[in-house]
Amino acid sequence: MLKKLAASMVAAFALATGAFAAGGAGHVEDVDFSFDGPFGSFDQNQLQRGLQIYTEICAACHGLQYVPLRTLGDDGGPDLPDDQVRAYAEFYEVFDPEIDDFRAATPNDHFPGSNLENAPDLSLMAKARAGFHGPYGLGINQLLKGMGGPEYIVALLNGYTGEEKEEAGAVLYENTAFPGGWIAMAPPLYGDDVEFADGHSTDLHHLSEDVSAFLMWTAEPKLMARKQAGFVGVIFLTILSVMLYLTNKRLWAPVKARYKKK
Repeated sequence: MLKKLAASMVAAFALATGAFAAGGAGHVEDVDFSFDGPFGSFDQNQLQRGLQIYTEICAACHGLQYVPLRTLGDDGGPDLPDDQVRAYAEFYEVFDPEIDDFRAATPNDHFPGSNLENAPDLSLMAKARAGFHGPYGLGINQLLKGMGGPEYIVALLNGYTGEEKEEAGAVLYENTAFPGGWIAMAPPLYGDDVEFADGHSTDLHHLSEDVSAFLMWTAEPKLMARKQAGFVGVIFLTILSVMLYLTNKRLWAPVKARYKKK
């Protein structure tokens, strides 16, 4: 009895964390996303494709409970027309305490939460994971390449080897990107899982990049505004530095002239 209880507890832990074995970070490669760098921006078409992948595949298990549906129409995001945002929201049902019943969602509501108890919410996943580390704890790779959250998601979705094993009643799948090498989540994408209206490639690598870019937007919807504010701040500080330098020269010029005469 105790052995069965222990086995069930281990299995539950594996499902909750996504893995049995602990270990270092797996293999993650850098991806040239359009939003990388100080002047990068989200690709609207890519975000719309990522939204489609999330809706048709990922939403079956995972939620986006911290993302308002109305933001799908924001500039710098998927930028859907208002009528499409309303139509998309109506696909979901939310519980309304005022009527004590479920109703169709509106753009003012948020995406639903995860459908499975052990499936993590994906709202902030692209910022909650770090794909690049070190070397030697110095964080140089993160300085050069960024934290690597979207790259980690791409590597994870592409990292399944097809090998499986069962431990303590839980089926684990080998994944080259997941720390420890084994994950409890079955492969969610195989390639050609969806069909895009724009005819974009649907191979596994492109699907992974599209949904990862979308999850980066859900985690950082104001990324473009933050970059713009930072750029304006740098320009302001540059001008201020030049003005301070010229002011300093003007104030000290008479003093320096007297010392030269002496």
